[in-house]
Amino acid sequence: MPVMDPIKKAIAQKHRLYMKICRECGARNAPGAVKCRKCRSKNLRWKKRELVK
Repeated sequence: MPVMDPIKKAIAQKHRLYMKICRECGARNAPGAVKCRKCRSKNLRWKKRELVK
């Protein structure tokens, strides 16, 4: 069931797409993370995302 409300859709996209991924163990981390929550590595990257048309 698709979400029709634009505000709810924006909140859902933010939570699903804006996170950091650890390059060592692959864990998902908060957007403001400096170190991985699982392995404590500092080697983080932003999750890849594309614009939805």
